[in-house]
Amino acid sequence: MAIETVVVPKAVQNILQRLTGQSRPDIALSLAIKDLVRLRREETQTRIKEFEKKYGMTFQEFEAACEDGRIKDPDSYEVEKDDWEWEAAITDQEALEEISQWLV
Repeated sequence: MAIETVVVPKAVQNILQRLTGQSRPDIALSLAIKDLVRLRREETQTRIKEFEKKYGMTFQEFEAACEDGRIKDPDSYEVEKDDWEWEAAITDQEALEEISQWLV
């Protein structure tokens, strides 16, 4: 693993120390990033579940339902917006899962 030196402002170090209880900036930063990724994963999963509940199906089923007419007015602003936001949430979830694998 390559190591790069990064200058962390003292104010950020203080915040990291207070948030994590760790005095070493490298450990505190690692813990803060882990927490952030975990929280983002939870938020993304909640958003996906909201869409699944709203439409009563998975995203793949929703996409098919838009194509075969089971979704009324699939070109409406609301449905198009939901489609875009739902797909973005799934993309975010996949990226966050990949990032989670990098965290030790």
